[in-house]
Amino acid sequence: MAAPTVSAAQAIGEYLQSPDDLVKVAAFRKKLEKEKASIDARLKTGVKEQLEATRQGLSKLLGTRDNVQSIRDEMTSIERECEDMTIKVATFDQISRVSMVHRNFESTEEMVNNLLEMATRLDHLEHMLASDSRDIVGPAPNLLIIHYHLNQLERFRNHTMHEAKKASASSQQTLTRWFERLNQFITRFDEYIVELAKNILPLVRAGHADVVVRLVKIAEVEGKEDEKALVMRFVKKAAKLDAALKFKSLQANARVLKHYRSKIQKAIIESIQAKMEEAYKQDEDNPIQFLESSTWIYQDILRIEKDVVPCFPADYDIFTHFIREYHKSLNTVITRMAARKIEATTMLSLYEWLKEYRSNMKELNIAPELMEPPLLDGKEQNLIEDYLQLIIQKLDEWSNNLMKTELSEFTKREEPPEIDSDGMYGTQGAVILFQMVNQQVDLAIESGQGAILARVITEVNRVMRGIQEQWTKTVDAELKKQIEKPEEVAGGLVEYCIALANDQVKSADYAEALLARMEQLVSEKYRVTINESLNNAIDGYLDVAKKCMQTLIDIIFNDLKPATKALFQQSWYDGVIHQIVETMRDYMADYQSYLNSALLELLVEDLLDAFLLIYLNALANSPKLRMPAAAERIREDINEVYTFFNTLSTAQDVENRLRVLEMILSMLEASKDMVFLSFWSFAKEFGPNIGFVEGLIRSRSDIDRSGAGEVMDSIRRKVKDENLTDPPEPTIMKKVTVQNVFTRFLRQ
Repeated sequence: MAAPTVSAAQAIGEYLQSPDDLVKVAAFRKKLEKEKASIDARLKTGVKEQLEATRQGLSKLLGTRDNVQSIRDEMTSIERECEDMTIKVATFDQISRVSMVHRNFESTEEMVNNLLEMATRLDHLEHMLASDSRDIVGPAPNLLIIHYHLNQLERFRNHTMHEAKKASASSQQTLTRWFERLNQFITRFDEYIVELAKNILPLVRAGHADVVVRLVKIAEVEGKEDEKALVMRFVKKAAKLDAALKFKSLQANARVLKHYRSKIQKAIIESIQAKMEEAYKQDEDNPIQFLESSTWIYQDILRIEKDVVPCFPADYDIFTHFIREYHKSLNTVITRMAARKIEATTMLSLYEWLKEYRSNMKELNIAPELMEPPLLDGKEQNLIEDYLQLIIQKLDEWSNNLMKTELSEFTKREEPPEIDSDGMYGTQGAVILFQMVNQQVDLAIESGQGAILARVITEVNRVMRGIQEQWTKTVDAELKKQIEKPEEVAGGLVEYCIALANDQVKSADYAEALLARMEQLVSEKYRVTINESLNNAIDGYLDVAKKCMQTLIDIIFNDLKPATKALFQQSWYDGVIHQIVETMRDYMADYQSYLNSALLELLVEDLLDAFLLIYLNALANSPKLRMPAAAERIREDINEVYTFFNTLSTAQDVENRLRVLEMILSMLEASKDMVFLSFWSFAKEFGPNIGFVEGLIRSRSDIDRSGAGEVMDSIRRKVKDENLTDPPEPTIMKKVTVQNVFTRFLRQ
């Protein structure tokens, strides 16, 4: 943001603020003259430097223009010199033909010599390949040599066959016969490369990691040649004739693509599959033995990470490739094993082995994404109970569908909630959910295994807690919309919150009944798990019910915001409390009609506590209280609130909760000398609350500042002497927010 401009008069005014400052005018003038001279000197220097830089720049631009013109002239001269040589040299055509004949003679001589030598070279190469192939996990000393010479022969074949395209059919057939032996050798070498790739791990274990390195090097070389061949084909298809003629070497290279890299990767996959299949077939009739002897998988992984990975370039990501294929092959075998009719002991062994497998892979720092899909698609529970996964799946599916309907009805609120047989608001959600739960629990009981039943109950708890979390978030979201944008929200939130609260109590009762039934069916080992799960679900239902009760209270006091803000303000003396009480009365009339009696009792208690907290916060931060009118007004407020809540709860309970206001009123009504006695009664029950009490005393208009100070000094001494502290159980006064002295002063 730009700084505000200051006029000369304003600037001088800052220095000449009194008549005595006129003496400083001469000094101030000299100071300004010095500053002006300094600024002028810097500006002059800067302008001079800028002019010099500009002059140099123009000079360089002129020199550049001369250089460009010189280059242009030279290029024109070169172009003239490069005109058609047939015009400049009369015998150029003859020279060109002689040169071509010479090249053809040399090419023909080289081709004939290569054809004559090819048989001998192939004899030598076949001998080396046979020697290396005898031991597939041996040192393969001739691998690179064979590849080098074979690559030369293959290039010669490609060039020759390309040149022979213009020859007669019989000549082409003759050449094909000549190269048949070479083609067969190329096939055998490719097969040897694949076999090496299938034995990468045995090669490393045999101490011949260098063979793997050479194998990868060959794949890299052939990969680059494949890329060149692909470029050639693209040029032939896409480029114009004159452009294609510039790639004669590529035209001659009629290469057959090798795809060594993909072949090596495929060979690795096949070798892993074959190894896994062989291990399984050895113990196909004894699956437990297969599982117990499967430690070789982890040994292979460790060896691969330590010795195989360094042999490959990083872009191969060879460790990931190996791990994925080991996992996929293992998954194939395990799936086949699980699909067979195996004994219960085998099921349990396999189940435990799967957990051990995941644990071992985690210890080996194998990323979870490399083990996709999970063994048995993550449904290993089917091994110990063939229907448990179905139970879980159905629970999730049914509960999700149920919640979609329930949440849609709750948020849209197009129709009023249903009224049950007791005349209370409610929905069918709780009944439907527990019908589903009991069906699945009955299935688990039929299995006769406490572990399965415990698992089902655990899953039931998970589903219930998920539903409870959804309800909590939905209620919060709907309340927020109700408060922030009431005009955009569908009506009926109060009614649906009542219905939801009733449903939660009903669900808690159903869960308690389920718990009582389960405790008789399982041993102590599983009873603890079942108790914890169902008690956790019951607590969750009660928490959601409490959330609904708090929401109903929040809705009331959201409507009462204008009235509660007026507490202890000027309009309060005219009886604002009547509006507050009548509003609560209207809401409670609706609540009483359709709310569960146990929840209604809780709601009344929480509503009274919420009112007291708002009232006490307003009093704690009130401006000056006009005495005795303020005390009389508080007395009337207490009476009206007592009368209202006495219709909802027992007189004793209401009186006990309003006792804090009675004691505070006693401190307001007491004379300056008697305040201490009222305070002492208050402090023994609710704690000293010095900040609150001091604000209350100082807000009394009938006690001046010094008098209030004397009272507070007396109170502080007594509190210190008696070592008076807050009661063990927190009271409502712990929730009261007292503003600091400065803020209270501003409010006054």
